[in-house]
Amino acid sequence: MHSINNLMEATVTIKSRYEEFKAEGLKIDMTRGKPSAQQLDLSLPMLDLVGSDDYLAADGTDCRNYGGLDGLPEAKKLFAEFLEVGTSEIIIGGNSSLALMHDTVLRALLHGVQDQTPWLLQNPKFICPSPGYDRHFKVCEHHKIDMITVDNRPDGPDMDEVEKLVAEDHRIKGIWIVPKYGNPTGSVCSPEVIKRLATMKTAAPDFRIFWDNAYVVHHIDDSSQELSDILTVCKEAGNPDRVFIFGSTSKITFAGAGIAMMAGSEANMDWVREHMGKQTIGPDKLNQLRHLRFFPTIEHIYSHMEKHSEILRPKFNAVLEILERELGGKGIAEWTNPKGGYFISLNTNPGKAKKVVELAAEAGVKLTGAGAAFPYRNDPEDKNIRIAPSLPPIEDLKKATELLAVCIQMVDAETT
Repeated sequence: MHSINNLMEATVTIKSRYEEFKAEGLKIDMTRGKPSAQQLDLSLPMLDLVGSDDYLAADGTDCRNYGGLDGLPEAKKLFAEFLEVGTSEIIIGGNSSLALMHDTVLRALLHGVQDQTPWLLQNPKFICPSPGYDRHFKVCEHHKIDMITVDNRPDGPDMDEVEKLVAEDHRIKGIWIVPKYGNPTGSVCSPEVIKRLATMKTAAPDFRIFWDNAYVVHHIDDSSQELSDILTVCKEAGNPDRVFIFGSTSKITFAGAGIAMMAGSEANMDWVREHMGKQTIGPDKLNQLRHLRFFPTIEHIYSHMEKHSEILRPKFNAVLEILERELGGKGIAEWTNPKGGYFISLNTNPGKAKKVVELAAEAGVKLTGAGAAFPYRNDPEDKNIRIAPSLPPIEDLKKATELLAVCIQMVDAETT
């Protein structure tokens, strides 16, 4: 009887705290992993580095004009080092790596990779490690590519399941991978997983890994985890064309005005260039020039990212501290402790995530929709919630996290 009374009192207290939050009229948006204004300010000097009398690249290219389909030579040199590829194995695009991924999928659908049989004629499927990046899944859904969910583990996708699937089904044409500090779990692909991805037998000869290395330099603490060079591993395995690699400076400089890039074997990049030539006469070379002057070497990028870490680290630490204080040891939630990237992945007990997100929204905190990190927005256990700590000021972030913890406790108490 005593324990029942304690439980009832705790439930009343939690509901009271929720109503107090609700009365504050909070308006906090944590739906996306956007850089904060403080982070964007770090790159403001870049805007002054190209002027009306200084717009020539190092090789004399007039960056105001057409041309340079796959990027300025000096940009290719810098970002080839960034993605650990050769200068003939990289293309510098516009501002969006997602656009490069989308267009690569679309070209494969319509023309086939390296102009083999178009995927569209083969009723294609993609493997989608989950929880994963919702925008990858939306590309597939938009183009009616069937998605197969596999478990996304701390060291990468469940390779036993991946190897079984790709060996048996020629319709499986691709897999989405965020290899370092994955969205939203913070997972980092281990050398073993990368080797298995490169060497596995696939029923489809035109199978491709879509390697979205979005967070390759986005460390939160000093314990950076090294990532095997997948293109080299694929070459050593005799599968040099297996991987498309993507990256950008969107969360390094300006989220809306960064530089996107893709890389792969020379044969893959020749195929991309052939199709790009029908789409554009060249990218924004003035923006490339701004970036090159701001980052003369790869070391300048690393130094710049240390400043990002100094801004992000206190925010991630604040979220983790509040989650531990409010939920630790209660058996009602678990969460990741990422070493980099932009997200914390939290799991409630099954069947409760949607209600938690709904209650948080009613009290003024918008979170990414429950289930968003799964294909078709269908989390089969309804337990995953993505936390994006980067955008809000830290005091707002603390309030939002406390509210989230209160909502989890309240939903768990009501449905127990």
